[in-house]
Amino acid sequence: MERIERIHALHRILTAARYPVTVQRLQGELECSRATVYRDLAYLRDYLMAPVIGNGEAGFRYDPDEADRFELPGLWLSSQELHSLLAAQQLLMRSGGGVLSNALAPLQHRIEKLLDEHAGGRRVPVERVRVIPHRTRRLDEVSFRNVATAVLDRKQLAFEYRARSTDQPTRRSVSPQRLTHYRENWYLDAWDHERDGLRSFSVDRIVAARLLDDAARDVPDEELDRQLASSYGIFSGTPKGWALIVFSAKAARWVADEHWHSQQQGRFLPDGRYELKVPFSSGRELLMDVLHYGSDAEIVEPPSLREQARSLLSLALSQYDR
Repeated sequence: MERIERIHALHRILTAARYPVTVQRLQGELECSRATVYRDLAYLRDYLMAPVIGNGEAGFRYDPDEADRFELPGLWLSSQELHSLLAAQQLLMRSGGGVLSNALAPLQHRIEKLLDEHAGGRRVPVERVRVIPHRTRRLDEVSFRNVATAVLDRKQLAFEYRARSTDQPTRRSVSPQRLTHYRENWYLDAWDHERDGLRSFSVDRIVAARLLDDAARDVPDEELDRQLASSYGIFSGTPKGWALIVFSAKAARWVADEHWHSQQQGRFLPDGRYELKVPFSSGRELLMDVLHYGSDAEIVEPPSLREQARSLLSLALSQYDR
């Protein structure tokens, strides 16, 4: 039994006890040595400020006058759970472009302190949790915080937006719906009031974001999923068709374990190749992902998407014919 489990068990025993509990009984119920019982009692009394009274001869219990007012601290996790939490927190801090570091620093300190307690003073090698950011984009910290606040407080948001496709600045007034972390970058799904429709915005292209007093308009989850999550990619839209891609037997070992879309359909072919079907609206992002596999991937259907891939490959090849 881990220490955290013993402390919980010890707390339950002492809470329920009407009379002092002997050390021998605690040894049996906690499945530990006499010395460990004394250490856990001292930890409960001195560190967690539990109202433990008694001695080794008569036994131990909670002071009846204070027992009803005492509760264990809120965050109590096992070492394995703390390790997982620390790893996830490192991922957020190191993949958020620096924006989350200040906000999460107190949490990191608390987690590391809890881990030190579990480890009995042994240093936890946090550096062994390695996160390598890949193609992350720089965020404006103030704008990111205002976007996140608008999403969670359900307030309208105004900002200037410069889409990469046009590089022209526009003013937007929106009702934020969802904040999405996708491929190491952040996106805002929102109802655009001027354009009277749902749009997705890359948060790194948002500047001068400010909260408005008006409450955000809520769009049903079903409508959000239908318009923004039903096709392939972050800027998906309503599906216009299905793409059929066939991967080589070598690439199949990777693709078969990959999540491309919530509605994807995949199967191994008799010769070891892998066939993948995904719904799509705009082929831009899907083409980039398929071409990433080079000669190990072939778009079979639809013909229009296959022709787009052929054209892109021809243009790429022409760069090397000069």
